[in-house]
Amino acid sequence: MFNIFKKKTASETTDLYLFNTMSGKKELFRPRHLNKVGLYTCGPTVYSYQHLGNMRAYIAEDILKRTLAYNGYQVNHVMNITDVGHLTGDRDMGEDKLEKKASAEGKTAWEISDYYTKLFKEDIKKLNVIYPNIFCKATDHIAEQIDLIKRLQDNNLTYRTSDGIYFDTAKFPDYGALSHQKLEDLREGARVEINEEKKNPTDFALWKFSPSNIKRQMEWNSPWGVGFPGWHIECSAMSMKYLGEQFDIHCGGIDHIPLHHTNEIAQTEGATGKKPWVNYWFHVEFLNFAGGKKISKSAGHIVTLDNTYIEKGFSPLAHRYACLTTSYHKPMEWSEESFISATNGYNNLIEKVKKVGKKVGSVNIEYKNNFLIAINDDLNVTKALAVTQEVLKSNISNEDKLATVLDFDQVLGLGFEQAIKDDVLPEKIPDEIGLLLSQRQKARLDKNWLESDRIRDEIQNHGWTVKDTTDGQQVTKI
Repeated sequence: MFNIFKKKTASETTDLYLFNTMSGKKELFRPRHLNKVGLYTCGPTVYSYQHLGNMRAYIAEDILKRTLAYNGYQVNHVMNITDVGHLTGDRDMGEDKLEKKASAEGKTAWEISDYYTKLFKEDIKKLNVIYPNIFCKATDHIAEQIDLIKRLQDNNLTYRTSDGIYFDTAKFPDYGALSHQKLEDLREGARVEINEEKKNPTDFALWKFSPSNIKRQMEWNSPWGVGFPGWHIECSAMSMKYLGEQFDIHCGGIDHIPLHHTNEIAQTEGATGKKPWVNYWFHVEFLNFAGGKKISKSAGHIVTLDNTYIEKGFSPLAHRYACLTTSYHKPMEWSEESFISATNGYNNLIEKVKKVGKKVGSVNIEYKNNFLIAINDDLNVTKALAVTQEVLKSNISNEDKLATVLDFDQVLGLGFEQAIKDDVLPEKIPDEIGLLLSQRQKARLDKNWLESDRIRDEIQNHGWTVKDTTDGQQVTKI
């Protein structure tokens, strides 16, 4: 019904402001080229499932992309797929994550990569995340990475150790500018993983040599010997190939700031001599378990779209809705209670949209301008959702209500258009069941198994079943 990539109209003149990690403040957005935006988002390392925390970042980046398009910009979006070089120790120590998973499962690294890449693409599609213009795999761009390392070598920014070719961070004066940390503080943090051959603790691998006693599945010839690229070099090489040596926006999670993105800046600007490489840095905060415990694959605490929403019969777009209720700058917490709240909140919104009927009128300009002001204020999605609710409660005609919220959904991506075509909503979790689940979770944490079983039976008496899994309680309608 709607084309997200549209031209700007006279009424859409509200300036767009984005928080820029590099400057540490909100800035007026101005692209390098008129009405065109180059956007690079750090994609997944495809050795495992992507958890809800990962998905929060992709949702926020999708809102950014949709907002740019809503403002009339043509967005060229590139996302990498890391299928080699990301080691278990982020500072170039340990095993390759793909090779380690392949060995554990008795498969090839290529099979692991293909499998988890497919799952990732399926998951973001379920979340209504618009695919990038280009998915680019690290293993498809080995030549570009080698060429970039050669440029760094020609600029006297590299040195050789027994295990690889490294970037000398002492020769890049602005190293650490993105994280706003002193170089000595970064070096102190880098000493966690010790490599005695490094000149500086913050130096990072551009090319790693294959171990002489181990045959890797993923390795290539290079001017320096048989091996594989470091984790960071792929993003610089591929972004420059598809977006040019300077572009507009680079995105990722906040965990990328002090290491991955800092290293990307050093190697890219070190090779090209052009500053700034990227004009705007966009970073998304963590999604944690209640109490601040990090959701991470490495720690074994994985909550996914499947085991949190889909297997329980609920829409994965409830997770998208949940992510829109908190600024991307703020940490989010996930718990059984927040999951139920998000699911019910999403279903309530969809019910309101469906009640206005299926006839589409005209977009209300006053509400549209209010929505644009909200979303252009550094993606203020909570305010944008509030404007959406105001429209649904307003006195304008149902036809105009529908046209207006469908227009907003070009940014929100909550599936309003599909919802009005569907006749059935997912089952809603009653508040009393949510309260019982919370009480049962506390009983289990206290190891009060009798109370836990009693509450389980009470939940069943209300027409629901609860199953305990490694990812928490799963409740389904009987």
